[in-house]
Amino acid sequence: MELFTVASSSYSGISLTSRSVYSSSYTVPALTTSISRLKVSKYLGSSVCFRNRYCDLSKEVQRRRSFGVCSTVDDAGIGPVFTEVSKFKDAFWRFLRPHTIRGTTLGSVSLVARALIENPNLIRWSLVLKALSGLLALICGNGYIVGINQIYDVGIDKVNKPYLPIAAGDLSEKSAWFLVLFLAAAGLLIVGWNFGSFITSLYCLGLFLGTIYSVPPFRMKKYPIVAFLIIATVRGFLLNYGVYYATRAALGLPFEWSSPVAFITTFVTVFALVIAITKDLPDVEGDQKFQISTLATKLGVRNISLLGYGMLLLNYIGSILVAIYMPSAFKRNLMIPAHAILALCLTFQAWILNKANYTKDAVSVFYRFIWNLFYAEYLIFPFI
Repeated sequence: MELFTVASSSYSGISLTSRSVYSSSYTVPALTTSISRLKVSKYLGSSVCFRNRYCDLSKEVQRRRSFGVCSTVDDAGIGPVFTEVSKFKDAFWRFLRPHTIRGTTLGSVSLVARALIENPNLIRWSLVLKALSGLLALICGNGYIVGINQIYDVGIDKVNKPYLPIAAGDLSEKSAWFLVLFLAAAGLLIVGWNFGSFITSLYCLGLFLGTIYSVPPFRMKKYPIVAFLIIATVRGFLLNYGVYYATRAALGLPFEWSSPVAFITTFVTVFALVIAITKDLPDVEGDQKFQISTLATKLGVRNISLLGYGMLLLNYIGSILVAIYMPSAFKRNLMIPAHAILALCLTFQAWILNKANYTKDAVSVFYRFIWNLFYAEYLIFPFI
């Protein structure tokens, strides 16, 4: 009982030891009292040790708790930063319009691969860095063109494409302007530094056409025929001709057309024209609201869908005929069946669109499928 009194008194920080000792002296002889005092001293030493250990334990718990608090504060500070960075990354990616980047990337890689296949003895590892810089410049130019279009089409996009970052409120107009100016400047710097004056002039022409397509007072997208020609020129002719020219120049060769490159440039220019015609199909509602004149608003969704389907089908038939009549320039055993299969897939998708009665969702699926056919052509091009 005495041990419990001393230890518990010491633990609670209240010194009751003296009272316990004094009570002992009233009831026992002096010798007993001395012995008891020795015992008390022993127990006091134990209680001090216990108290010290308790204090150390308390300090450790306190330290860990404070560390946990600091960690929570750090997490609370860092968490929102990561969230904002993640949101900006997502908005920036949507701002670049990924489906157009895929087309640009596949086109560039395909044409470079074709030039290298034609001249395998000139392949050098040093060309890889130059090719990557060229691809980066093209992506910057692509980002500038689609970005500036979103800035001036924000009202229309709120109806037609509310998922785009400016229309959705995920990217401010000020940030969008910074991005498009940065992309244009970066692209021009890369091209001017690596590819000479002629390719730089072609690059500037592409930026200029992309600008007058969207920016008032030109805003050529209001005039359907001019808009189609701009898109076909930039995505068809300039991309294919420019990349092939730059690749041959990097190999130390003068430019000259080869039959496969002439084919892909013609084929893709027609394809880009179809993309330009059909891209307005899902946007009829917003275009009508903002009085944007397109072939889709004038002629109707069904007629433009059939027009796009017919043009692409003729493109595939022409590809098969080219392979038949120019066997020395193309690999017929690949080119003919590949284009026949793609034509059949196109026909099946057009049939599905007709069965769906040309609803907005069905038209959007059809338009995305046209882009997939566009990618497929570039994927098979190096091997035909």
